[in-house]
Amino acid sequence: MKRRELEKRMRHAGCYLKREGGSHLLWINPSNGVVEAFPRHAEVTEPLAWRI
Repeated sequence: MKRRELEKRMRHAGCYLKREGGSHLLWINPSNGVVEAFPRHAEVTEPLAWRI
């Protein structure tokens, strides 16, 4: 899955970008406070995308 597609799905789910790190992006889900990190790679593997 492309990183942009995953970001689009995160926004659609109500999450927002908390901060950008050196190699990862941190997204927060405001409904439960969970912070998820995913890599800045152009492609994110499907199993990782589904886990996030």
